Amino acid sequence: MAHGHAQLQHLYPFPQITMSIFARELLPAMVIPNLGGSIWGYLLRSEFEGPLTWYERLKKPPWTPPKWVFGPVWTVLYGSMGAASWLVWRQGGGWTGAARVPLVLYATQLALNWAWSPMFFKYHRLGLTFATASALWINVAACIGCFYPINKTAAFFMVPYLGWLTLAAAVNFRLWRDNSDADGM
Repeated sequence: MAHGHAQLQHLYPFPQITMSIFARELLPAMVIPNLGGSIWGYLLRSEFEGPLTWYERLKKPPWTPPKWVFGPVWTVLYGSMGAASWLVWRQGGGWTGAARVPLVLYATQLALNWAWSPMFFKYHRLGLTFATASALWINVAACIGCFYPINKTAAFFMVPYLGWLTLAAAVNFRLWRDNSDADGM
């Protein structure tokens, strides 16, 4: 049994952590992405809550997830991407080591992620948000590729995010295609 655990630890490394490391490093790495998402959610809530909002009036594809799903999904995704970035930062030598490029990609995808919400909900830029979602998808795929050599677990933590972005980009495209009159309104 111990051999199996050692083999798993080698394939999917996750460092031993103390409460101190958890509180000083891992927890902030998981909270920061959630904070950005939560702030935008709070600031933009009037743009998507209620029956008469611009978002509610859009023609949506039948496979659009229900609104109640977004909060729990993003909480988990932001937490897992934060944990992934911490694993890469920790194992890749931080900003001065092998983790430098992967962390720049990570920071870029986080900025694109946070930029999407106001572009979509506040400014109603369906075409621009589809382009942003596409750039975000490419960036996250690149993150996964750059994370993998440093920490396989970190790369795998990003895969559900890429899956969600695939769905989100497809919905965004259909919203843009099917609501051309609502783009930028």
